[in-house]
Amino acid sequence: MIAEELERIDDSDLGLISISAVQVDNELTKAKIFLSVLNEDTDLVLTRMNFHKGKFRKAIGSQARIRRVPELVFAIDPAIATGGRIDEILSEIETNRSRNLDDENQY
Repeated sequence: MIAEELERIDDSDLGLISISAVQVDNELTKAKIFLSVLNEDTDLVLTRMNFHKGKFRKAIGSQARIRRVPELVFAIDPAIATGGRIDEILSEIETNRSRNLDDENQY
């Protein structure tokens, strides 16, 4: 529902966003939505998502059969940054390994 509403929103500050995960508490009062964002300015994206929060809640309320729409909390998915950092580390290891092999072959 949020992804569908996100497609309808015309906001260039949001850039390309994917919803990577949603966690809802047991009482259905709070939903944490994790975002994968290509925009470097993640603070701006979170600010804009919070600005549009009412639209998302309205869409959920009209489509879902629940008494109360949960509070929405947007967060940048830490797994995306962690995955990127792992790729950087693996690349550094490969570069160092190649450099060490080149050094060994010179002697």
